[in-house]
Amino acid sequence: MNIIGLNAYHGDAAASILVDGQLVAAVEEERFNRIKHWAGFPSQSIQYCLDVAGLEIGDIDHVALSFDPRANLGKRLAFVASHRPSARAILDRLKRQGKTLGLEDQLAQGLGVNRDSIRAKFHRIEHHQTHVAAGFLISPFDEAAVLSVDGMGDFTSTMTAMARGSDWKEFDRVWFPHSIGFLYSTITMYLGFPYYGDEYKVMGLAPYGEPEFADSIRKMIRPKGDTFELNLDFFTHHKRGVKMKWNDGAPIVEPFHSPKLIEELGPMRAKDEPMTPRHDNIAKSLQVVTEEIILHMLNRLHEKTKSDNLCMTGGVAMNSVANGKITAQTPFKNVYIPAGAADNGTSFGAAFYVWNKVLGKPRRFVQDHAYWGCESTDDECDAGIRLAGLPFDRLDQSELLDRTTDAMLDGKVVGWFQGRMEFGARALGSRSLIADPRRTDMRDIINLRIKFREKFRPFAPSILEEHVGEWFEINESTPYMEKVFPIREEKHALIPAVTHVDGSGRLQTVSKDTNPLYHALITRFFEKTGVPIVLNTSLNENEPVVRTPAEAISCFLRTDMDVLVLGNCFIDRHRSDFPAEHRKRKV
Repeated sequence: MNIIGLNAYHGDAAASILVDGQLVAAVEEERFNRIKHWAGFPSQSIQYCLDVAGLEIGDIDHVALSFDPRANLGKRLAFVASHRPSARAILDRLKRQGKTLGLEDQLAQGLGVNRDSIRAKFHRIEHHQTHVAAGFLISPFDEAAVLSVDGMGDFTSTMTAMARGSDWKEFDRVWFPHSIGFLYSTITMYLGFPYYGDEYKVMGLAPYGEPEFADSIRKMIRPKGDTFELNLDFFTHHKRGVKMKWNDGAPIVEPFHSPKLIEELGPMRAKDEPMTPRHDNIAKSLQVVTEEIILHMLNRLHEKTKSDNLCMTGGVAMNSVANGKITAQTPFKNVYIPAGAADNGTSFGAAFYVWNKVLGKPRRFVQDHAYWGCESTDDECDAGIRLAGLPFDRLDQSELLDRTTDAMLDGKVVGWFQGRMEFGARALGSRSLIADPRRTDMRDIINLRIKFREKFRPFAPSILEEHVGEWFEINESTPYMEKVFPIREEKHALIPAVTHVDGSGRLQTVSKDTNPLYHALITRFFEKTGVPIVLNTSLNENEPVVRTPAEAISCFLRTDMDVLVLGNCFIDRHRSDFPAEHRKRKV
């Protein structure tokens, strides 16, 4: 039984494939076309999934899409009747939904095949049902409470449920226009971060501020029963819709706050305007109130379920700062958040919904790693380097680990390209930039010389999972950088490059079972330094994470990266025979 799951015509378009209930491959379309958060039809991702599975489109039994234009139709019509949104808002929505209705033809066209060669049955599944499936059906839990919370999907922003076996019982929904994701997006754009997906920048800025404006944010959102509601006086999306443009497939969202928000917080920050303490404080206030609402919902959800287990999913479940407080500030003891908790993960959520719910098959898969994407052999890496005309060495594993860790000890920044690419927004040791976390200057070096981004942006500590409790105040498995925990105070000075200004870190726990080579690298660094941690950030520069050796080499040459390790190939920019024209980055 072969099932393809899709997130299409929405930000972070992606495809996944199941073979007999096992996830075989999953990848975002942006990794192929190099357009961040691309929002069209993921045809290259589908072809990759088919290739990994050794299948053709005619071998696929089911195709599942993570949106259903017909879902919640009564609620939609009632809203139109009572709120009378603008004609433009209605037309924008109908245009997008019309594309999903032509899914069968889009699939044939995207793969370059005849429509008659596709025998699969097509399923359009309500958006938050696929989020719940992506959170629970692949979790290690037999039963769990579930919170799905994002911007908006199929007229719903939030759903709570109690799940057992392969089914769940819904408790509460939050309907359009109320959305905590919309609030966070509104303030993100207000703070001068205009691009789709920029919310993580505000989360990174928040620790620099004080919650001076928390009461102002509380005027915009408030608890209501077991969930919440927006004060719509501060917004316009319920009247005008959320206007999204598509620039070469990248979603661009227009601001949707009302003049009342400006009256409350003051003028917007322009994109290139310097950050001030006021902006820091607004970011902190937004984060504080967001956490209040999330924890309110979770505490109410626990009262209903009495479960020790929680599955979190949806775009708001990418708020790793809030996630790190769940076990400390709610009765939940075990929290599972999948790789790809945002809309990209609805691709495999839709596929597992069909496998477990529609077809009634038993659960037989647990997602315990994120390495579902493309890979390159050592020979392909070798060929790519030779094509670029760069000197390099091919090394056995032990020497590779030694030379890489020695470079880090010398203060060098290393590109680390190994194995299958990660699914989701975060590099997890396959397509990573790594460095010595003990250096006080390393954050600025990477932000200013390699990533070319804001100085306040933090980096993650990748830590051997067996040492978490020695370095962090909370000892939990965190394989996808999905939680931020306080670093033990006595350790702050030892790892300044990955210790945020508030003493926290967005850690990635590294398992020998799921990424043995990365675990071995950090182990070798630990043996040399006594620190079981390396600094980790994504291998890219204002682009999607690199997918191929050629993309990694291009990133290496146009930045001040010192070393690039492609498979077992070691490239050092500082060796004497390195081409002079590539000694420094091209400006």
